[in-house]
Amino acid sequence: MSNKAKGAKKKADDPRKVVANNKKARHDYVIEDVFEAGIVLSGTEVKALRMGRASLLEGYVAIDRDEAWLENVHIPEYFQGTWNNHAPRRKRKLLLHRDEIDRLGVKSREKGHTIVPLRLYFLDGRAKVEIALARGKKEYDKRQTLREKQDVREAQRAMRSRELLG
Repeated sequence: MSNKAKGAKKKADDPRKVVANNKKARHDYVIEDVFEAGIVLSGTEVKALRMGRASLLEGYVAIDRDEAWLENVHIPEYFQGTWNNHAPRRKRKLLLHRDEIDRLGVKSREKGHTIVPLRLYFLDGRAKVEIALARGKKEYDKRQTLREKQDVREAQRAMRSRELLG
């Protein structure tokens, strides 16, 4: 079975309907720990998400008074919404267990650590966000990561050409 077929099968088995990915977070940060959290949304926000519209690029999570808040995530207004449409970049409460919030709060206060959203998706009809406790990468770390990815890609390309020849 080819790699493409394996990837297609894995995605078909995954019950998550991904709305938005934050690829930049994996490039800019070293991911240390990942959590899944529910989000408190209004009706028009859910409809906009179901249309597949959201951006996590500038988003972050803040711990305030023992509550986790998703900030600066852009969910555009629902175009069929009326006067009660939502604000695109409002603060949204995250639903996490108390011990998870406490752990994230302590770790995020350490120097160089932050909490970033990685993915926004629907799971069993409920909107979820995958957040990560992350540490910022230095510029040379980013270059090294890109170089490693490029080396892996070249090795795969060489192996693929060898399979075709042999």
